Amino acid sequence: GLRIHEYLYFQVLSPGDIRYIFTATPAKDFGGVFNTRYDQIHLVPADPPEACGELNNGVFIQDQIALVERGGCSFLSKTRVIQEHGGRAVIIADNAYDNDSFYIEMIQDSTRRTADIPALFLLGRDGYMIRRSLEQHGLPWAVISIPVNVTSIPTYEMMQPPWTFW
Repeated sequence: GLRIHEYLYFQVLSPGDIRYIFTATPAKDFGGVFNTRYDQIHLVPADPPEACGELNNGVFIQDQIALVERGGCSFLSKTRVIQEHGGRAVIIADNAYDNDSFYIEMIQDSTRRTADIPALFLLGRDGYMIRRSLEQHGLPWAVISIPVNVTSIPTYEMMQPPWTFW
């Protein structure tokens, strides 16, 4: 499993203009861990983006991974909404679209609820660029591979987002 302050990586396979390896951090004290590697799974932007209640596109989140935006309710509440819609995991992007370096520690809220699916935090700039690409291409989701073992990839072959400094 993954421990706090470790990173988890995923690669966008499609659309091609954002075919990069992205860095995310797991929730500190709630959610599950990735026990399975998904070579091709859909990353579905939630509608509405904050995923604080019923989703308009919940049927597309079933057995996929949801891309959610920070704000409106707790990280745990968002994770539970995606779990209730059958999502395998949730990636919560910061709502500060210019955030390209500061990872927020996602912690349990005070409700004593739990969530079983993995919850990851994504930088705001990365989330924005993924959503923008999908909108430009008129696509309902991206195809990703998660998690990606970056230790086996030579540094010169790592396709990193050009807007992010590693």
